Amino acid sequence: MINKAIAFATKAHRGQVRKGTHLPYIFHPMEVGMIVARMTDDPEIIAAAVLHDTVEDCEMVTIDVIREEFGERVASMVCAESEDKALSWEERKRNTLKHLEEETVQGVKLIALGDKLSNVRSLHHDYECVGEELWDRFNMKDKSKQGWYYRGLCQSLKDLEDYPEYEEFCLMVDHVFRDVVVDFDPVR
Repeated sequence: MINKAIAFATKAHRGQVRKGTHLPYIFHPMEVGMIVARMTDDPEIIAAAVLHDTVEDCEMVTIDVIREEFGERVASMVCAESEDKALSWEERKRNTLKHLEEETVQGVKLIALGDKLSNVRSLHHDYECVGEELWDRFNMKDKSKQGWYYRGLCQSLKDLEDYPEYEEFCLMVDHVFRDVVVDFDPVR
């Protein structure tokens, strides 16, 4: 199942690159799959981790396609990790934080942690290379709002604090957003 997910995601993400880089996008879902594989040996959770961006970012991929190819459990985890692009950035991120705070399915939270850890690793690396210019790559260029979101993720994923990946995530968030203060509940 994991090999099938890798092949499917590679084909679905063909031609896509990471924001502000020339790296093939597939590097991100592969990294997420590897991070999640360190936290669980469940092949459906790992497959969903590799597939997590296919519905959100690939035109011909729907939840029904994922369900048909990989089953209901994988499809439901991919669906839980997909954002509604019709909403504003802030609405999407608020929904994500609230959803993760309330989520009871361990696999969904592990995938979210893997995804966000991969993202913040990339942010950390690029921030060290280009500094504040990094934020110009994103639709949301306001570093304080990005910091609000990432600090909110630390709170929303707190029940995973026993995993070393959670500790790494929070340390990197603290480093990248060390000058951003969040003085309100990020989920509200």
